[in-house]
Amino acid sequence: MRDKHRVSGVDRDSARLVDDRFAADVNYYLSQDPRQLPSHYFYDALGSALFEAICELPWYRITRAEMRLLAQSAKPIAAAGPFTTLVELGPGSGQKMLTLLESDAFRDEALDVHLIDVSPRALTIARETLSSVDGVRVVTHEAPYEVGLAQTTRERRRGSRALTLFLGSNIGNFDPPGADAFLRGLRASLGPRDALLVGADLAKPADELILAYDDPLGVTAAFNRNLLVRINRELAGDFDVNAFSHRALWNDVESRVEMHLVSRRAQTINVRASDLTFAMEEGETIWTESSYKYEPEQIVAMLADTGFSLVEQWVDADDRFALTLVEAT
Repeated sequence: MRDKHRVSGVDRDSARLVDDRFAADVNYYLSQDPRQLPSHYFYDALGSALFEAICELPWYRITRAEMRLLAQSAKPIAAAGPFTTLVELGPGSGQKMLTLLESDAFRDEALDVHLIDVSPRALTIARETLSSVDGVRVVTHEAPYEVGLAQTTRERRRGSRALTLFLGSNIGNFDPPGADAFLRGLRASLGPRDALLVGADLAKPADELILAYDDPLGVTAAFNRNLLVRINRELAGDFDVNAFSHRALWNDVESRVEMHLVSRRAQTINVRASDLTFAMEEGETIWTESSYKYEPEQIVAMLADTGFSLVEQWVDADDRFALTLVEAT
């Protein structure tokens, strides 16, 4: 195996693109009816730390279920290779990738690991988490997923096979047309016989889901409201954070949990860097996240429709979570 070698590849143009897109997206989405904000902007330094805390809450079972499945299925995942390149979209703390890399199944290959995220803090933590693994070269990409994937494709060794991880039920943050478009774009970035591992949360009783997204300790509420703190800091906004409350609800028709920020009073808000001024009425909301929940067969069908064939699927029956391994066709 190679000596451990770690490289941080942060593209300044990509970082600038993230900043410019943030300002443009805030203008666009807060001007919609209903007002919205894209959920991937939760993850500044504080937002990433709050999300790590959410993953430790007893009411939020997604991370623990996924970690169990990864540990149990590492060998058949590796057997679908051999892979010389591993890519993770939104690596969080790096613990999920570490679970795979520490298994005996992945120790026979020298691996290039690419981590893609818009959060520099998350990338730093994930890189440090993986620094203990010998024979692995870690490259970080501070960029939107599509930009990072393009960078990864350029840097791959010719003839290598890649395994891309899209975990944490992040696919559930897309509405059905958005998920279809995202997966088609992802498929276009992969080569023949490259593999994709998707983690997706499954439908559960509504009361369990609401507890997961509106916990008694208020950590998720802080995570949600921190999005306004980020806008104030980075885009010269003047949101009064105390004038907004957190709301989570289950939309049974659409099979999704929704998170909203609710205006507690009539108010006018300015975001200078986004060239935006708007008024909100008492009770009006900003829709900050959707988290779609699935049945196992829906996940397989969604991936088949976007250019992937099923290799294997693993389901945690207790906590209702699925890992689905597919191959680009």
